[in-house]
Amino acid sequence: MKRPSTSFERRKQRVRAALRRKTRQQHPRLSVYRSNKHIYAQVIDDTRGITLATASTMEKALRDELKNGSDKAAATRVGQLVGERAVAAGLKAVMFDRGGHRYHGRVKALADAARESGLSF
Repeated sequence: MKRPSTSFERRKQRVRAALRRKTRQQHPRLSVYRSNKHIYAQVIDDTRGITLATASTMEKALRDELKNGSDKAAATRVGQLVGERAVAAGLKAVMFDRGGHRYHGRVKALADAARESGLSF
């Protein structure tokens, strides 16, 4: 396997390896993808290979509501929405997959909002 060349790729592999070790707990994974213009979050059940809940700034309702899709306010709103949808699907505990991004800024805002919505990780 080719070695990762950037610090982002190294962090991403390190986070995923830690999550694989923790999958014995059988909690779904809250995965965050952050681009320059938008932020996406989804709750994934890796044992069954299905997505249980999702939210992003690409949704029409959020695009109309938010001024910008790439700031902390947008990340907070996406976190609230994915948290509410996951709780409605019957989930209480998830594992947080920051996907190689540092736990800072938009990623932290999304995580805090998801916690306030009732998810624990």
